[in-house]
Amino acid sequence: QVRLVESGGGLVQPGGSLELSCAASGNILSINTMAWYRQAPGKSRRLVAAVDSGGNTNYVDSVKGRFTISTDNAKNTGYLQMNSLKPEDTAVYYCNAILSYQNDSRYYANQNYWGQGTQVTVSS
Repeated sequence: QVRLVESGGGLVQPGGSLELSCAASGNILSINTMAWYRQAPGKSRRLVAAVDSGGNTNYVDSVKGRFTISTDNAKNTGYLQMNSLKPEDTAVYYCNAILSYQNDSRYYANQNYWGQGTQVTVSS
């Protein structure tokens, strides 16, 4: 069974920093893409940043230069370093992974998983 467990959210003042983590558990063979989404109250879930297995990254314009997405393949963990946080960054942040894993003798390729979400609040 594969799970994504997020951590690192919280309350921070404008201009502050937080680092979110997303740990994938299970017999993970490869993480093809890891991404972070966020959902603000009353709004739809939107992509914030993504990284593929080749290290190619993609960011929404509003976070470019402030957020950095990365992965540690040895730990099957993804990170979102968030600097210079603004009140408009307030949202529930979700990690998403497209990954391959093995369960018993079966191989599952390119399966899509979501974390449970972690609240980030930027307020003075």
